[in-house]
Amino acid sequence: MKKRRDFLRLAGLAGLGAGAPKFLKGFTNGSPNFSTGNSFSIPENKSNSMDANPSTLSVIGLYGEWAAGLNENKLPGLSYRRKEWKDKVKWQQQAKQTVMKRMAVPKIGGLPEVKIQKQFEYDGLHIELLTWQLPYGNPTEAILLKPIPAKGPLPGILAFHDHGGNKYFGARKITRVSDSMHPMMVDHHQRYYEGLAWANEIAKRGYVVLVPDAFAFASRRVMLADVPEDLRQGLSDNDPENPDHINSYNQWAGQHEPILAKSLFCAGTTWPGVFFAEDRKALDILCARKDVDQNRIGCGGLSGGGLRTVFMGGLDPRIKCAVSVGFMSTWKDFLLNKCVNHTWMLYVPLLPNELDFPEIFGLRVPLASLVLNDNEDDLYTPAEMKAADKILSEIYQKANAADHYKCSFYPGPHKFDKKMQAEAFDWFDRWLK
Repeated sequence: MKKRRDFLRLAGLAGLGAGAPKFLKGFTNGSPNFSTGNSFSIPENKSNSMDANPSTLSVIGLYGEWAAGLNENKLPGLSYRRKEWKDKVKWQQQAKQTVMKRMAVPKIGGLPEVKIQKQFEYDGLHIELLTWQLPYGNPTEAILLKPIPAKGPLPGILAFHDHGGNKYFGARKITRVSDSMHPMMVDHHQRYYEGLAWANEIAKRGYVVLVPDAFAFASRRVMLADVPEDLRQGLSDNDPENPDHINSYNQWAGQHEPILAKSLFCAGTTWPGVFFAEDRKALDILCARKDVDQNRIGCGGLSGGGLRTVFMGGLDPRIKCAVSVGFMSTWKDFLLNKCVNHTWMLYVPLLPNELDFPEIFGLRVPLASLVLNDNEDDLYTPAEMKAADKILSEIYQKANAADHYKCSFYPGPHKFDKKMQAEAFDWFDRWLK
C-alpha cells in the first residue's frame, strides 16, 4: 500500500508536483498556508462544513455540481450517439477535424532520418536501439524488438510506455534489452507489469514492436541545464543514473509539468497535440520499415500509454487494433473526482462540449478496440469507468460493429498484469494476424 500511495503522490498529483504535499498541508484547520508563508482565514459557512452531503462533494467544492451541470443530461455536440448522426463517415470526418483543431496538433516536418545506434540479439529477439531528430529538442530514442527468426513482413505494434510519475525513464519502462536492469526499472516492472517487459512479450508472438520515448520523458525530457537556474531548485544533470538523482529529478519534473503545459497553451498548442504529433511520427517510421506490414498495425499501453492510445487509436486509421489499459473514464469523472490524480497531458480545452472522453477512442469505430480496467484503480471511479464502457458499447452497436469492441474489468489496483497482458495479446492476434 505504501508503494501505491507513493505512486499517487507522484503521478496522481502530477499537476501539483513536488509542491503538492506543502500545498495540501496548508488547508488543514481551515487556514491555508501556501509556499509564500502567507495565510488567511476562511469565513465560517455551513455549506462548507463536514456535514455536507457526500454526493455533492467535488474536487472544486460547491462549484463542482454547477460545472458538471454545464453538460449534464445532454449529449455532446459531435457525439455519434445523437440521433442526427446517421452517416458514420461524415460524422467521423467532422468529429476528427474538430478534435485535431482543439488539440492544435503542431506540424513537425516530414519523415526523419532514423539511425541505428546499436543492434543485437537478446531473449530470442532482434533488438535495435534507434534515434531520430525532430525539428526541436534532443533526439528521440526508441527501442525496436522483433522475433528471431522473422520471415516476411510482420504485423507491427506501436507500444506506449506509462507515465508513473517518472519522467526520467521512458521506453525502458516496458522493455528489457539485457540481463542488467536499473534497479528502479526492476521495481517498476514488478509493480505494474507483474515482472514482465510487455513489449518483449508481444514481440515474441510475432510482431515488430517500436517503443519510443514520449515527449518530456527520458531522451525527450526537459534537461535541468536548459532551464533558468532559479527554476532548478539546486539540482543538476550530473550523476544521472543515481536513484537519488532520479527521484529528485522526477519530483522536479512533476512540479514543472504545469509550467510546460501552460507554455504549450501560450504557444497555441496542447500537450495531447504534441503527444499525437510525435507518436504519429513514430507510426510513420514503423510503417515505413520493410519488415512491417503497414496494413496490420496496432498500438497500446498502460496509464499514460493508455491515454496516448486513446488519441492515436481514435485519430489515425492506420491503427487497426488498439488496446487502452488503465485509462478510460468520463470528463465528468475527471471534473468532479479525479483531475487531482491526473497529469496535465490529458486535457484539451473546449473538447468536452463536443465529445466525451471515451468518444475520442470511439472515433475509430468499427476498427477493433479493447479497454482493460482495474476494479480498484484509484485513478477513476467505478461508476464512471462503467459509464465509459456503456458509451463505447453504444457507439459500436450503432455502427453494427459490436463484436469489434470489448471491455474487461480485473481485480486489483492500477496495473497491466499477466492475465491482462494475455487478453491484450490475444486481441492483437485476433485482429492483426
